[in-house]
Amino acid sequence: MANAQRINPLDDRVYGGNGVTLTPVEAMERISLRAEDKAVASLGKAIGFSLPKKAGTTVTKGSVTALWIGPDEWLILGVEGSDLEAKLNKVKTGLYSAVAVNHRNTAMTVSGAKAINALNSGCPRDLSLEAFPIDGCGRTIIGKAEVVLWRTAADTFHVEVWRSFSDYVWKYLVDSARSA
Repeated sequence: MANAQRINPLDDRVYGGNGVTLTPVEAMERISLRAEDKAVASLGKAIGFSLPKKAGTTVTKGSVTALWIGPDEWLILGVEGSDLEAKLNKVKTGLYSAVAVNHRNTAMTVSGAKAINALNSGCPRDLSLEAFPIDGCGRTIIGKAEVVLWRTAADTFHVEVWRSFSDYVWKYLVDSARSA
């Protein structure tokens, strides 16, 4: 029996010019986690660190990062083989939902001296370091597509996007970068 291999819709793409670089992010595990307060500590313990509880913050340990998306919502990212879903689904405390969204999402990195200019051409958020610091995150839009934006360095952003919108967001950002 043959196994299907997931194809990243952004494979073989790269853009660099005018102070902006776009690169696809390698395949990773992604978990959409929703949880009530009394489950949060146990879920954090299952993945090896406390989940962030402050709006727009992240916590990273090793190759796993938890992004606070909403009052009861996190996006957990890890390298393939982290087995995050199985670890979280062993928790028996409180109500929660841990759903693998590896098939739904893909990601790209936007970096460079003019990365903010390219992003802000279609993103209404204030991306200054004061308003959106390193390790800050949040749900927003780029053009007409919903994304989760995570600032990983002063001039570098991780952009999580649904696979079906990834081509649109990529092309939007390339066009924006050209005039940044």
